[in-house]
Amino acid sequence: MRSSRYDGALPATPAPPANAAPRVEPERDFYRKLLELGQTEEIEPFLAEALALIVQITGALRGYVEIVSDPDARGEPPFWVAHGCHDKDVAEIRAAFSRGVIAEALATGRTIITVSALRDPRFRANESVERNRIEAVICAPISVRSPACAPPLGVVYLQNHVDKDSFTEEDRRRVEDFARHLAPFADRLMLRFRRRDEADPTLPFRRALRADAIVGRSPALALVLSQAAVAAPLDVTVLLTGPSGTGKTQIARVLHESSPRARGPFVELNCAALPEALLESELFGALPGAHSTASRKIEGKVAAADKGALFLDEIGELKPSAQAKLLQLLQSREYYPLGATRPVRADVRVIAATNVDLKAAAQRKEFRDDLFYRLQVLPIRLPALAERREDIALLAEHFCAAACKTHGLPSVHLSVDALCAVEAAEWSGNARELAHAVEAAAIRAAAQGVPQVERRHVFPGDTSSPEGAAAAPAISTAPYKDLTFQEATRRFQAELLRAALEENGWNVGEAAAKLDLARSHAYKLVRAFGLTRRRGGPDEPRPGLIKPP
Repeated sequence: MRSSRYDGALPATPAPPANAAPRVEPERDFYRKLLELGQTEEIEPFLAEALALIVQITGALRGYVEIVSDPDARGEPPFWVAHGCHDKDVAEIRAAFSRGVIAEALATGRTIITVSALRDPRFRANESVERNRIEAVICAPISVRSPACAPPLGVVYLQNHVDKDSFTEEDRRRVEDFARHLAPFADRLMLRFRRRDEADPTLPFRRALRADAIVGRSPALALVLSQAAVAAPLDVTVLLTGPSGTGKTQIARVLHESSPRARGPFVELNCAALPEALLESELFGALPGAHSTASRKIEGKVAAADKGALFLDEIGELKPSAQAKLLQLLQSREYYPLGATRPVRADVRVIAATNVDLKAAAQRKEFRDDLFYRLQVLPIRLPALAERREDIALLAEHFCAAACKTHGLPSVHLSVDALCAVEAAEWSGNARELAHAVEAAAIRAAAQGVPQVERRHVFPGDTSSPEGAAAAPAISTAPYKDLTFQEATRRFQAELLRAALEENGWNVGEAAAKLDLARSHAYKLVRAFGLTRRRGGPDEPRPGLIKPP
């Protein structure tokens, strides 16, 4: 920027050129963006906006910015953004880090500018230059210090001018200004991320997995991911255990997507969702006439999962006949569809999940012990939410953002009070229960037009807040007088389950969904409480409701 001494006389102001305004506004926006750089907390949005701006102001057709650091397990750099490039173009640019224009800029620490890489003797022998007909190029290193003291942090690369012209010295100056202002920000950001890595024990294992959908950074979650990182690349059976709602299906997907079979299908089957008569047919398939409903050939889930993974959820509910066939599949990699006389070869990886103690079930002769040992080659136990409380706030924020996106709601966030409340609450249904509660809270907050989810939205009947105290009716303890805590809890659960069954016409599946229970568990509760459908009037006795535990 130029400066001049004021001597009291007002200098004549020359009239600006007619085309000055179109040039001044982008220039002003460019320097304003650079001034705002130090206030930015996240690098990805900034890099995208800044690159779009430098591409616009220089007239480049394509642009690429990368912060150089250790790549992840998939070979991708942690921070990069491209403009005007297809995937194959980005791959070509990355490949040029070891040779050509980018390699020279990184090695020398100097800006490289050429009128035509095709005609430049330094670069014309490069295959990608010839293949992509690369003409004008400008490439500047992102450096905090002299190249003699430290290597560049990254690179700004612009290719081909929109008017088929070469880049000017003014373009060089702007690109160098951009790179110079970007350098201290990138340096500070990388330091912050290194510190975050040290505070997040899950990161070393995330680099070996495709686990972006897994939220949390607790030691308990890190243990799960460490075990998943060991199991994922191996073609072995995995048994996922843990309470309902802890994310076993998510981890099963991570195992598959991080495995050599990732390009193959991921097929799910809930073993508790089908009656015994249809389960074997659904799992192994059936030939025409094999049973009353098999009018044509039925392809089973095993066949559908060929060269991929078969995820058997609630494996503890598998019936004895299906258990025997599954054991044969795991032992011989062959199976017989219903009605078949010849075995079919299976190229499938089995991942199973259960929320029951299969070892105890095997001891009670309710589950085959030989199948149990075949399944748990590499067992992974998923912890209850109570064992990873430090993840609850992160999960709540994630579920809130997901709910807003899913339902097209205005963006709302959880208040500090709401976050404290969800962290202190007991979530017996684990992450699934938390997700449903936060989703409902986001809908309530959006309906009221408020920017934050408050405690009253998450716990609408909570009497600990003034709003809840005013809205919530008093709870009568009279029906539970003189009962022990366990007896009162059992009576309440039975009454709640009966109410849900009656509300849904005694459809156990719908009642279970309303109460966020597995259908198999709802059936067990109906039997445990002795609940039966009432045939008479409202005063007819309700058997089983006060059955002692």
